[in-house]
Amino acid sequence: MPKRDTAQRRHAILAYVNEHGETPVETLASRFAISEVTVRKDLNTLERSGLLLRRYGGAAPLPQEMLSEPAQSLSPFKQAIARAARARIREHNRIIVDSGTTTAALIGELGGLRGLVVMTNSLAVAGALRELESEPALLMTGGTWDPHSESFQGQVAEQVLRAYDFDQLFVGADGIDLERGTTTYNELFGLTRVMAEVAREVVVMVEADKIGRRIPNLELPWSRIDTLVTDWRLDDVSATAIERQDVALVVGERPADQ
Repeated sequence: MPKRDTAQRRHAILAYVNEHGETPVETLASRFAISEVTVRKDLNTLERSGLLLRRYGGAAPLPQEMLSEPAQSLSPFKQAIARAARARIREHNRIIVDSGTTTAALIGELGGLRGLVVMTNSLAVAGALRELESEPALLMTGGTWDPHSESFQGQVAEQVLRAYDFDQLFVGADGIDLERGTTTYNELFGLTRVMAEVAREVVVMVEADKIGRRIPNLELPWSRIDTLVTDWRLDDVSATAIERQDVALVVGERPADQ
């Protein structure tokens, strides 16, 4: 069976379990006209990806608190960046959304887009996707949970990503070094580089107050970045420096009430 059909079936199984609660293997096999062996393989994959819990003879949804969105409200800067980034996404695109509060803000803007496939390493992003009225097909990297970045990382996640190809990656940053590229406090940045490898367009979403911030760990060099989306506080000197790196610069519009 093609990988895309398998992913769609697993997404449908996940949706069924989330809707109906704890579900036996036999019920899923009958519902989706597949063998119990295939159901068990699908459930094991979904559990490794952090999307559900295996139970004896079946599966159960994750507790709701594990998928809740961050409590803090979005700043107008993040909202402007999210709207500007969303304008670059076409229907039926296959995208990666990395962990982070700025990238997570993008999810609320995706409701009107049909046929999206979204890969993420973030439970917060996955939970927000499930709240959309027209829910995109959801893929998760799985891997090792990193409490610092609140995301899945590691070799398993990298292997999963390399099995796919994507139209766009949306990624944040702790800082933007105008000479080098995106920088981070986190030393686990290998997965971000793999995300960039498997995406045709790399879109960095970052608030303007992080631009010019020099942090020791270089995550993505300018040569790996196609587009940078920021907010209206960006100064002219920084804008010129970014455009000199042959990167498309997009500035989110300032709301009328700001």
